[in-house]
Amino acid sequence: MRRHDREILALALPAFGSLVAEPLFLMADSAMIGHLGTAQLAGLGVAAALLTTVVNVFVFLAYATTASVARSVGAGDLPTAIRRGMDGVWLALLLGTVLVAVLVPATPAVVDAFGASETAAPHAVSYLRISALGVPAMLMVLAATGVLRGLQDTKTPLLVAVGGFSANIVLNAFFIYGLDGGVAGSAWGSVLAQWGMAAVYLRVVVRGARAHGAVLRPSVAGLRANARAGVPLLVRTLSLRAVLLIATAVAARLGDADIAAHQIALTLWTLLAFALDAIAIAGQAIIGRYLGASDREGARAACRRMVWWGVVGGAGLAVLLVAASPLALRLFTGDPEVREQLLPVLLVIAVTQPMAGVVFVLDGVLMGAGDGRYLAVAMLLTLVVFAPVALLVPALGGGVTALWAAVAGLMMGTRLLTLGLRARTGRWMVTGAA
Repeated sequence: MRRHDREILALALPAFGSLVAEPLFLMADSAMIGHLGTAQLAGLGVAAALLTTVVNVFVFLAYATTASVARSVGAGDLPTAIRRGMDGVWLALLLGTVLVAVLVPATPAVVDAFGASETAAPHAVSYLRISALGVPAMLMVLAATGVLRGLQDTKTPLLVAVGGFSANIVLNAFFIYGLDGGVAGSAWGSVLAQWGMAAVYLRVVVRGARAHGAVLRPSVAGLRANARAGVPLLVRTLSLRAVLLIATAVAARLGDADIAAHQIALTLWTLLAFALDAIAIAGQAIIGRYLGASDREGARAACRRMVWWGVVGGAGLAVLLVAASPLALRLFTGDPEVREQLLPVLLVIAVTQPMAGVVFVLDGVLMGAGDGRYLAVAMLLTLVVFAPVALLVPALGGGVTALWAAVAGLMMGTRLLTLGLRARTGRWMVTGAA
């Protein structure tokens, strides 16, 4: 077990660092643009929400690539591993180019549909239209990150993420304040930082490809295989986003204090999810490698140990959240009513963290096994179970605490049941390089 522990931590800790670094891009933009005015900050809020949604939908580029590359690594075929990774990067570039072609002309209509105010809309349009040029780079970063994770390397993504975040701060300061570029300057700074990150990743991957004699040009079969593996994960991601959107829509109907408490709770829940997702990322890489090496017992033992880490990690985060709740209440809001609504929600989140830890781990294990079709069906089932219960919360007189009992309790409980049953069957342990 010590071997598994060392392996899990060696992958999970750097992965956590790179996961936390990603949202810091928008935090840095928010901090600088916030000094320009309320309308500018509101415009950034609208554009950032749209941009984050677009990019998050394509997170399967990282997940699918990790699994396929790790299997080839386990099979001892590094040239094939890197070639599969390159096909994932080419697919990301193709999808990103299509998104740019759609987003740039459609930006005003999209911002208008989002309901931005007359003062905020011009800033949202400016930021989103320019930032769209960085979407191909962001998707390539996702795919290249998956390549390195599959190669059992999470340290390089951490270094690239930290470098990109640092460059983003410097570039934003230069464009916003040095060139008086305003919101548009901030967008240009982020786009340059994102393409810089993509260039670093490409250099690393191309160097590896040349060292192992892997083909760099895309193959139709490889692109098709990556797309086919990504479709079920796309369905899974869209279903999860639908759960969170429904929860936010319900919270908005409960009242201002409820939606404010919900937004703070969602922010903290997402931050905790980053920590647990780091273990899941380790699971993707490790399980894919064991199955590629046709080592079912190794995969089963690693899965059991990662579940243990999920429980322990979740319990640790629960204790941390309870201890930090008084500080969080003061830090995020000065409204007594919001604080009153938020406290029981934080307790619900804390109590369910050990369960969430297991869910995240099993999600990563099944992704690493390439069990995307089951993950898609399981998440669709979770959405079907969650949606009617959440929509009934206002009708039954429930508040934001009842809503979060549905999010952190029912939704995560359903996922635990479906993923746990699958893990016990062992049907996910399909061995071999493919």
